[in-house]
Amino acid sequence: MQVIPTELPSVYLLEPNVFGDARGWFMETWSERKMEKAGLHYRFVQDNQSFSAQKGVLRGIHFQKGDAAQAKLVRCNRGAVLDVAVDLRKGSPTYKKWVAFELSAENRRQLLIPRGFGHAFLTLTDSVEFLYKADRFYTPEADRGIRWDDPEIGIDWGCQAPILSEKDRNAPFLNESDVDFIYE
Repeated sequence: MQVIPTELPSVYLLEPNVFGDARGWFMETWSERKMEKAGLHYRFVQDNQSFSAQKGVLRGIHFQKGDAAQAKLVRCNRGAVLDVAVDLRKGSPTYKKWVAFELSAENRRQLLIPRGFGHAFLTLTDSVEFLYKADRFYTPEADRGIRWDDPEIGIDWGCQAPILSEKDRNAPFLNESDVDFIYE
């Protein structure tokens, strides 16, 4: 597995080694031992999966605050997404900066997102299945979001009218949110 640093420290793009033959293919999607050799120490406790029926569905910018903050390992198992991580740690040299990568069933890439970052994705195809590993359990009272089109963050989605949930449509702007991440 290739562990590729991004412009945001602690956010990594993971490219698995895929072994194929006439029967199909095999890949390792996570190895704690290999990640620890790379200096990345995560213990995932919950797996989640979402399905989006249409191209243009935008989910996020999501995070859990406080002690419930989660690191995530995400990948697209069917279809393709534009996947985004946003640094929400006040005082960070990369505060409010973001990175975006296409994750797809075809390229098999994964994005490793540490605590203190928001996460969002836009479906680029119909029928998208998206998988999440989280290092802390989901805590409803800590669940938060920031508007997908927040001008302080300025994500270039390449989509003017995404399909949003009511929760995402009504999410606060960053300057109105109670995000509590501090850079250390």
